Amino acid sequence: MLLLHAALLDESVLLWAELSVPAGKAEATFAPHSALVAALTSIPSMVAVPASARAQRVAWLPAARGRVVLSSPLLAEDADVEPPDGLADRTVDVLAFETSNAFPFLQACEGRALLSPGHAVGRDVAFWASVARFAAGLVAGRRYVPTLEAFKRGRTTAYRARWRPRFGPSQRAELATLAAAMPAACRALARAGDPPPSADPQELVRRFVARGVDGLVRLAASRASAATARGDSPNDRWLAALCGEDDTFVLRGAAPFVAQVAEWVRETTREDDAEYRLCLRLEEPAGGETGWFVRYLLQAHADPSLLAPADDLWKNVVLRRAFLDALGRAARLSPHLDATLRAKKPAGYGVDDEGAHAFLTADAPRLQDAGIGVLLPAWWTPYGTRTRVVARAAVKRKTGPSSGMNLGAVLEVTWSVALAGEVLSTRELAELARLKAPLVKVRGQWVIVDQGELRAAIELRERSGATMTLGEIARMAVTGRAAATGLDVERVTGSGAVGKVLDRLAGRAAFEEQPAPSSLKGTLRPYQRRGYSWLHFHSQLGLGACLADDMGLGKTITTLALVARDWESDTSAPVLLVCPTSVIGNWQRELARFTPDLPVIVHHGGARARTGLLLPKKASAAIVLTSYGLLHRDVKRLGTVRWRGIVLDEAQNVKNADGKAAQAARALAAGYRVALTGTPIENHVGDLWSLMDFLNPGLLGGAASFRREFLIPIATRADAEAEARLKRMTGPFVLRRLKSDPAIVADLPKKLEMRVFCQLTREQASLYAAVLRDVHEQLEDVEGIQRRGLILATVTKLKQVCNHPTNLLRDNSALEGRSGKLSRLGEMLDEVQAAGERALVFTQFTEMAGIIQRYLQETTGREVLYLHGAIAKTSRDRMVERFQTAEDAPSVFLLSLRAGGTGLNLTRANHVFHFDRWWNPAVENQASDRAYRIGQTKNVHVHRLVCAGTIEDKIDSLLERKSAVANRLVRSGETGLTELSNEQLRDLFALGADAVVSA
Repeated sequence: MLLLHAALLDESVLLWAELSVPAGKAEATFAPHSALVAALTSIPSMVAVPASARAQRVAWLPAARGRVVLSSPLLAEDADVEPPDGLADRTVDVLAFETSNAFPFLQACEGRALLSPGHAVGRDVAFWASVARFAAGLVAGRRYVPTLEAFKRGRTTAYRARWRPRFGPSQRAELATLAAAMPAACRALARAGDPPPSADPQELVRRFVARGVDGLVRLAASRASAATARGDSPNDRWLAALCGEDDTFVLRGAAPFVAQVAEWVRETTREDDAEYRLCLRLEEPAGGETGWFVRYLLQAHADPSLLAPADDLWKNVVLRRAFLDALGRAARLSPHLDATLRAKKPAGYGVDDEGAHAFLTADAPRLQDAGIGVLLPAWWTPYGTRTRVVARAAVKRKTGPSSGMNLGAVLEVTWSVALAGEVLSTRELAELARLKAPLVKVRGQWVIVDQGELRAAIELRERSGATMTLGEIARMAVTGRAAATGLDVERVTGSGAVGKVLDRLAGRAAFEEQPAPSSLKGTLRPYQRRGYSWLHFHSQLGLGACLADDMGLGKTITTLALVARDWESDTSAPVLLVCPTSVIGNWQRELARFTPDLPVIVHHGGARARTGLLLPKKASAAIVLTSYGLLHRDVKRLGTVRWRGIVLDEAQNVKNADGKAAQAARALAAGYRVALTGTPIENHVGDLWSLMDFLNPGLLGGAASFRREFLIPIATRADAEAEARLKRMTGPFVLRRLKSDPAIVADLPKKLEMRVFCQLTREQASLYAAVLRDVHEQLEDVEGIQRRGLILATVTKLKQVCNHPTNLLRDNSALEGRSGKLSRLGEMLDEVQAAGERALVFTQFTEMAGIIQRYLQETTGREVLYLHGAIAKTSRDRMVERFQTAEDAPSVFLLSLRAGGTGLNLTRANHVFHFDRWWNPAVENQASDRAYRIGQTKNVHVHRLVCAGTIEDKIDSLLERKSAVANRLVRSGETGLTELSNEQLRDLFALGADAVVSA
């Protein structure tokens, strides 16, 4: 594990890193340049690191008894870190970047605990990422000003052109908040021979923001300008230095120009430091008046609610001077304001309708950018009032292969047009078009009328009676846009069957619950039946749908009910189900359990060559299982099939729109599409486009327009309007249920127990077979205590192989991709953590616990607590207290079964994972009861991981059937297996056909 750090020194961001250390090592160690470069080049935003970035600096770090302590538990195998008692200096390798050049890296780190596998993000890096976002926000809000600074270059006076951030009261308050939260590591570096750094955090943040803003604006300016100024005047030289890479230049006889720039900057930024600011309020005509009035007010920065009209200021000398100063500065931006300066007591100015329109659309934005307050009528939005179209659809005739309503049904559409909620007649529309006035009063309300939109609305009215398909109407209803004209759609209604469809999409009507298919061997809980009915409604219309239920709520049986219903009604086409390789075995088991009569093809592994011949046959299968890895490799073969539907399980695998799996999924044709995920997709706006583009192509527009209209406004400005629009557009296609929902809580037992079937990797299968060969050769030649010892040792080895090859080999080698069980545990814990929940993980092997801890920390960048028998009682108590009460406690608690199976109260967790089995239900239940006990307020989910086709699977089946062998296991543990004959042991140990994950 490598933990990245970032510090600011001079005008550079210096990146350095700590490395994880083995147990017992007393001192932190640091990454060389090669490891730092590898970490940065693992992300697309930092493809190459110039050689000039490599350097060395002195790091002043917390130390205990002269030894530098680790900054994070992620790096230590030991449970406790000795508290520091001072500072120690160490020379470290660093990569040095100009502040603005580090922004791509910092933006890639924001909100992430892990940069890439094995590369974690330190708190100091996360801090600078938040400051970078603050700087980017200043640039987005145009809060910067060009400056000119003189400096000595030898005997010559040279000038530096830079873009300087503008800090108003709110920005200064945010900057102070950031500085107060700065981790000490952000200022830990110094040059060789210098004392420990003592820079003021606020000064460091200001310096970082200043350099960042200059770099970002300079980059935008150089891109926006096809050619910077090429003249030789002072102004041209200044502009060239502001837009180019070199920010310095020399001017002769430039004193007047420099003074002029300084005065302009001073006047421009005076508003930032003023105690009061000028506000302009646009007031509508009152009574029978026809004119508008722009009223002047003075607003206190400390309390924006204090607004004093100019008429009330003249008796107060301080307020009068503040108002006149602010008005004088603002007068440069508007001829109207400049004209009022000549009045004895300026209080505002009047405008006509066209002047009011110009103020709303042109003057107000410009004045706001300059820091002047602008108060506009309540009916005005940033987009103005718009021509609103209300569409109603009535069925004319139905077309398509089925008699039911489908997206191909052709409907007659009658259009009406409204302004500000008022439906207008054709005569009123024509009169507005004749007036050609940009600002008009319609039935007592002022509205902005765009003449182009008005013409489009009139054209739309003339098209009443034209036809559209139900698919086009449904898309228009959820996007709020009429594709033919680009006009906004306020409401879409219909009668009869189409009305029901539109009401259900809009959430105005409940779905008709469908009866469970007769071939389903299981009972749907009430909420599962509602989910199945919801999926059925969308599939019948050919609409994509995302079932985003919490883990454990039964997405599998809900989906299988849909597939079974399809197959009962029509056997002409199969459903393609794509899932991670690690859960193919689970799907096979659940199909056999809930829908045993459905014909299934597994397009995976050794059967793949044969399924190539079977896939095109219409009735060869109800469902075809394949993996994401094979989806893109076999996309041409899979593309030859007419799929009834495509289901993506663990659909977060297609969140990267440019990934091969996402591209392949979008390329396949299907009657309907379903995505299954337990991850709350509403928390990941950037991932939503790819998922929705698979489900309903084009719904959210192209990737670029989605980024412009939704991602940037929501991620950078928390734009509530963009977020509401996105939810309105995607809401009809996402069903999100939580275990905490009152209706679902009532449906669930307090403890849900489930088996999670995993498959072995080829490496695991090879090791498993080697262990079997060894034991079978020896079994014939041993008896008595030797035979019992051999059997018990073999059982232990087979369980270790099922866990991970390293658990058997103890070679401390790489962990990723070598164990189906460990991969599945990681996937499920990702889902638990994404839902904000907590988990206990039990294993009987202390070596395996260390492997799990290392794997989870390296792949998530999150700390994992680990309790084992060697932990002292005081440390154990601290660990339990931290997990139960601390706000920042890790969400995963790893425990050895012997150390953590009894005596602990860990009710903050509501998931329990048994990574390997003790094969004694009483012992496992005691461990599960660490979470499922008095004080637990949530339903507890107990997950038992089992490797399919192995000894784990076979003994699990014996326990389920309560066989004689199972009874012996319960009474005497694994020693009960030593009483089996050699033939029985061969059957028990043998590897099943479904055990191995094949590529």
